[in-house]
Amino acid sequence: MYDMEQYYQATSVADAIAALGADPAAMPIAGGTDVLIQTREGRHAGCHLVSLHGLSELSAIREEEDGTLVIGSGCTFSEITNSPLLRPHINMLCQAVDQVGSPQIRNMGTIGGNVCNGVTSADSAPSLMALNAVLEVQGPNGKRLIPIGEWYAGPGKTVRQHDEVLTAVRIARENYEGFGGHYIKYGKREAMEISTLGCAVQVKLSADKRTVEDLRIAFGVAAPTPVRCPKTEAMAVGRTVDEALVKELGQSVLTEINPRDSWRASKAFRLQIAKEICRRAFRQAVAFAGGEIHA
Repeated sequence: MYDMEQYYQATSVADAIAALGADPAAMPIAGGTDVLIQTREGRHAGCHLVSLHGLSELSAIREEEDGTLVIGSGCTFSEITNSPLLRPHINMLCQAVDQVGSPQIRNMGTIGGNVCNGVTSADSAPSLMALNAVLEVQGPNGKRLIPIGEWYAGPGKTVRQHDEVLTAVRIARENYEGFGGHYIKYGKREAMEISTLGCAVQVKLSADKRTVEDLRIAFGVAAPTPVRCPKTEAMAVGRTVDEALVKELGQSVLTEINPRDSWRASKAFRLQIAKEICRRAFRQAVAFAGGEIHA
């Protein structure tokens, strides 16, 4: 059922890096909820796996002195959703990963695996894009920090090198403090469904809660990789928070995304969904930021 030739349990991040470097055919595996399914389907026949499962170096959630939130790549979706540190600050991400698969999948699947899989349907991706997350990878030449906007190299591809390990997701205080955020996932079913389209909106309002100071809008399954809508975001800054802006946002994002036709949904249907869930996510994000939208 699982055609794998070798399986190695790394004892540390350094050990995993060495094992990957020594074997050009090796693949890292964490929770295994993606890799094992792909292996069972025959996509990685005869694979060599290097397991990161259970490494304490990758399992911490912490806040640094400057307010940066650091999520170890080995943290499961359930751990993120239930984190008393993360929920008050980045509940949008906690909410997003709580929509991944089943409870069993959320108890095993990791944020690192979700990001490294590189697919545009990853439920964590739009929220991480809207939060300007920075990904910390470690390789034989040390650590490097990669803004998530530079992470995706194409469908199912990332800039992670073969002998590098994603160690953490970092979110700076300036990207969550004072913001309200909301993620909406559209799927054919309410549970255990791969996203047909996902939208994350993160908004900061003025002191009087009447105008937009900062806005981030990110989509999954609206392009070959997760994408932001920078023109729409810039258009909204300084605008009054009202229904006129809501309607304009929905129309504007359509000029910045390029969903595809697939058996799950047509391009035309995805465009219609995108317009509506962007508006709904914005309304809820404004409410979480302490504002109200007036007609």
